[in-house]
Amino acid sequence: MIRKLFSNNHKALFSIAFLLLAIGLINVFSSSFIMALQRAGQVSFYLKRHLIAFGMGLIVCIPLLNIKYQNLRKYAGLLAFITICLLLITYKMGDEVNGAKRWLNIGIGSFQPSELAKYVVILLTATTLSRNIEQKKASTLLCGTMAVVILTGAIVLKQPDMGTALVIVGLAFLLFLLNGIPRKEWIALSVTSIVGLYYLAFAASYRAERVLAWRNPWKYSDTWGYQAVQALMAIGSGGLWGVGIGRAASKYNYLPEAYTDFAYAVLCEEFGFIGAATVIILLALFAYYGFRIAMSAPDNFGALVASGMTALVAGQGFANIAMVSGVLPVTGVPLPFISFGGTSLMINMMAVATLINIGKASARSKEHIV
Repeated sequence: MIRKLFSNNHKALFSIAFLLLAIGLINVFSSSFIMALQRAGQVSFYLKRHLIAFGMGLIVCIPLLNIKYQNLRKYAGLLAFITICLLLITYKMGDEVNGAKRWLNIGIGSFQPSELAKYVVILLTATTLSRNIEQKKASTLLCGTMAVVILTGAIVLKQPDMGTALVIVGLAFLLFLLNGIPRKEWIALSVTSIVGLYYLAFAASYRAERVLAWRNPWKYSDTWGYQAVQALMAIGSGGLWGVGIGRAASKYNYLPEAYTDFAYAVLCEEFGFIGAATVIILLALFAYYGFRIAMSAPDNFGALVASGMTALVAGQGFANIAMVSGVLPVTGVPLPFISFGGTSLMINMMAVATLINIGKASARSKEHIV
């Protein structure tokens, strides 16, 4: 039965996402109950918010699972316009937390338009590239779609949120590279990326401090490198099997963002190497089956969208793990399904639903051929 399940791409992907969601629910509660008790007076405060986001994600995913995914092409431009408007509203009127305006208060909670931008950018880029293929036109980075993508990333960067801005622009670049661009654009993109990343890393003092802390966190263990050091200590404390669910010391106000960006460190401490490796393996399997769906998609639009959605979930997952482990500098990229985050959870669920939809369409087309 298991062998049959994992021979079906979209069913395998669903099972993997379900396991990550289940692990995430346990980890969100375990990593947040101390902070929830201190801030809200109830241990399940963040878990309840996580479950509400999960419920809202299910509501959004139902149509995404049942519509013809090709219909998403019709709304890509409109969704991009709405997203940019929401980002501008957030920049002017959003709730400010730790010096950043990234959230809109919608009454029942906060909404983060920059997370939606990740999903929409994939649809917009895939729409443009698939039409170029159909019309036998060469793809180029010097187009209106990339201008919209860069504008979107620039607004997010001003919030400020460099990590999310890089994800947004990076997803579009990835799809262009997969589709094929002229060699001179490859060279220009490589040079511009290196220079741009260097500039952005040192353009703001807090980002420069993060880079210094990344290079030698122990030297700045009391200041800029505090988060990185505490994360590494939490990971090392887990050993092979972990200290047990709910027993991690790091979440007792030692590790900042213990239930959001650094949730993986708490997971490592409580579940040990076995739990940490399990999450990595699940993300690798997600990437494997996601790209299998992309390669077997019925059309170019489906292939591009599936590639983007796979990169969105798996790419962010590996980036977060690399950040928490000290391989990359500290950024604001969450670990899909494992970190607490209402909007990010919903968007990742939407990405999974879109992938499953494309996988189902591929399976139907194969049955029709047979």
